[in-house]
Amino acid sequence: MDKTNNKSTIHETIHHKTDRKSLFIGGAIVILIAITPFLFYLYKSFPDNKVWETFLFTTTTSFYSWYDYAWYMTGKIIPLYLLLIWFFTCKHWWHWIILVPIAMYAFQLWGLINENSMLDELELYYVLPLMMILIPFVYVIRAKLFDKVRGDNLQSFEEELSQKRTTWEQIKDLFQ
Repeated sequence: MDKTNNKSTIHETIHHKTDRKSLFIGGAIVILIAITPFLFYLYKSFPDNKVWETFLFTTTTSFYSWYDYAWYMTGKIIPLYLLLIWFFTCKHWWHWIILVPIAMYAFQLWGLINENSMLDELELYYVLPLMMILIPFVYVIRAKLFDKVRGDNLQSFEEELSQKRTTWEQIKDLFQ
């Protein structure tokens, strides 16, 4: 048996298995995205009363009805679900910034689960510290990537970062 022919066959078999796995994962992601309208309209199956009675349980909500609660819930879960799919499947360098809207929807969902009366009002205070970490982190990654692509010197970038400037000067520099 020829060794080069054997190596070629093994390489083709491994490549074929990788392609099948990639096709399976891609197909699963397509199905997960395609079913989102059906998942969103699940709220229509909830009762339009404050009290939900079944043979297993009886429960009440502080919302106008369980129908409204489910509508709010799907309005938070579906975007969060799609953003998580996007985050875990994105291969771009900037995909970390997707964590900001993910955190926002997660905090909104947490407030909704707790039936918080200040719905969609306080999550900015929780997301702001995350943004203060992620945005500079992503910007530094971007700068380093552009340095590699264009061959620029990062020393001038670091000197610019170390300069003391007022907040207004920093904001103006962002839009130059």
